Amino acid sequence: MDLGNTVDVLLSFMDKGGDVLWLIAALLLVMWTLIFERAWYFKTGWKKDVAQVIHKWETRPERQSWEAKQIRNMLVSQARMKINQYLPIIKTLVALCPLLGLLGTVTGMIEVFNIMAVTGGGDAKSMAGGVQQATIPTMAGMVAALSGVFANTYITRVAQHESEYLRDNLTTDH
Repeated sequence: MDLGNTVDVLLSFMDKGGDVLWLIAALLLVMWTLIFERAWYFKTGWKKDVAQVIHKWETRPERQSWEAKQIRNMLVSQARMKINQYLPIIKTLVALCPLLGLLGTVTGMIEVFNIMAVTGGGDAKSMAGGVQQATIPTMAGMVAALSGVFANTYITRVAQHESEYLRDNLTTDH
């Protein structure tokens, strides 16, 4: 299958799903961009940030006073903010995917009812387009949400693990 034919098939599929399918595709693009950004950050930038925080903590002359513990809490909190950046947005986008699929269902059914009103309900071939427009976005919204759920769960677990790792490495022993 050549690239031109693939693009034609994809555009045909998107047209059958209606405008809502394009909205789901845009949402999916944003969601996966943020997911890949978080994965990239954990693979590259996070290690440098952890080293800086640990270095700031280790160079303190004392680490046992109340003030030192508050500074430790601040360092951990600032690192957690960096770790958890975009995670609430990703979670929201995952939740929006099936809702947009439902919107596609509603708009497709409106199209079916419109065709039934115009033709008197006797033109099954015309109604099939509305049914496609109702079911394709529903399926796409569910698939998008499922892929996002798994990725979000993985990214959230990595964030929790790295946060605990940082907290455990900022010792107050001396």
